[in-house]
Amino acid sequence: MSILKLVEDRPTPRAVYNWRIYLLAAVASCTSCMIGYDSAFIGTTLSLASFKSEFGFNEMSSATQDLISANIVSCYQAGAFFGAFFAYPIGHFWGRRIGLLSAGLVFTLGAGIMLGANSDRGLGLLYGGRVLAGLGVGAGSNITPIYISELAPPAIRGRLVGVYELGWQIGGLVGFWINFGVDETMAPSHKQWLIPFAVQLIPSGMLLIGGYFIRESPRWLFGRGRREHAIKNLCWIRQLPEDDIYMIEEIGAIDQALDEQRRSIGIGFWKPFKAAGTNKKVMWRLFLGGALFFWQNGSGINAINYYSPTVFKSIGVRGTNTSLFTTGIFGVVKTVVTFIWLLWLIDHVGRRNLLLIGAAGGSVCLWIVGAYIKIAQPENNTSDSLSGGGIAAMFFFYLWTVFYTPTWNGTPWVLNSEMFDPNMRSLAQACAAASNWFWNFLISRFTPQMFSSMGYAVYFFFASLMILSIIFVYFLIPETKGVPLESMDQLFDIKPVWRAHGQMLAQLRENEERFRNDVEAAGIDVGKVRPEQVEDNAVEPKYA
Repeated sequence: MSILKLVEDRPTPRAVYNWRIYLLAAVASCTSCMIGYDSAFIGTTLSLASFKSEFGFNEMSSATQDLISANIVSCYQAGAFFGAFFAYPIGHFWGRRIGLLSAGLVFTLGAGIMLGANSDRGLGLLYGGRVLAGLGVGAGSNITPIYISELAPPAIRGRLVGVYELGWQIGGLVGFWINFGVDETMAPSHKQWLIPFAVQLIPSGMLLIGGYFIRESPRWLFGRGRREHAIKNLCWIRQLPEDDIYMIEEIGAIDQALDEQRRSIGIGFWKPFKAAGTNKKVMWRLFLGGALFFWQNGSGINAINYYSPTVFKSIGVRGTNTSLFTTGIFGVVKTVVTFIWLLWLIDHVGRRNLLLIGAAGGSVCLWIVGAYIKIAQPENNTSDSLSGGGIAAMFFFYLWTVFYTPTWNGTPWVLNSEMFDPNMRSLAQACAAASNWFWNFLISRFTPQMFSSMGYAVYFFFASLMILSIIFVYFLIPETKGVPLESMDQLFDIKPVWRAHGQMLAQLRENEERFRNDVEAAGIDVGKVRPEQVEDNAVEPKYA
């Protein structure tokens, strides 16, 4: 199978896979650049001597330093938790585009406030700015995956939502290396630690500029009754005329999904809340979506992202500069394997298999790293160089990165963007994003204390959670690769879960064949079906 071969739910014109769809995904994914940069730069910035000197860290006890560092890092996640929920009414009433612009504006304001912090003003502006920036990225983490998934053709939906993850990793790569750069090229000073904070304004500025020009989601417009605008946007995105057979099928599927939604959940701001509390199917999928982020954070990724110098010190890496360099290599590995995930793995191997493989391989690596620390006790090693065992431990740490990044890092976001009805999608994504930020907050808040009290057992703790996640995914998460958004209800109804995907695709192919036979039976050229013929029931829509 070639790297760019597509697994399609139906014959799809080449025009559908055009530059516009990728451009829209890239602009929206500036939100994840903001998130990725922060997750990478903040921990290493706090380890800079210039930052510690300006805010008096050198005069504090280790416990106090751990507490303040944890507070600076975690107040961002606290803001993001609430931002994920605040984005729901914005996305519902004003649309995905306005939601993205609002997220960029709030983040930019927060990042600007952080730049006012210094030794005289104290850390208050830093705390306040990080909470505000967190609100912005929380909103972005809700709206961006929804926006992209609503634009995407099924065959490349995983790849396009994966652009969101790619933006996260590119931001992280810059964030991991920025402090190594300023530490290498600048003397310790106020400006040295301020530059990494100022760089946050670049991705948010790109989002504000690009967001002004992007198109609104056609599916949101259909849901708001703005049919002509929706069809116009959809034709522009697909680069196909309205009377193309592909467009007729897609519009018919959207119409049918909305009709079904009106009968089941209903259309309106409060209807999804009612469904979340009364509809068992919706409640179950909300649980699955939120739990995926528990297992994602249970892998230990955010402990490593936010406190990478502490993690590498536990393995035996010595010296601030060496630790920053090692962290930079970690960022490079993550970015490289994310490209592989984006271009090939997510839409070929599938979501479910990736989660299973990543959890199994990652768990083995963490057991080995923890065992090395338990036996060799590198914290007692006064040498500036790693031993042979330390080098092996670093190898397995980077191997863990290779297993984790193309599996659990982005795949939960893809799944959550796919598995809900259109009117439920915004609330569901808000719950999923809030779940991510809740567990992210707990990990970032208590990681310093965990390493102080648990030592090597931290790695065993995360390795055990990765094993448990295998059981969860195997029995509860169906494969969604190549399944249209409008068919997710049917997919989740099929049991057992591990056979649902094959049965769903077979049913879709049968529906496609039936539709084309009905068209031919009506004496109509398949390539010349007009919208009014579908609407007048001359032929049945594909998903009927």
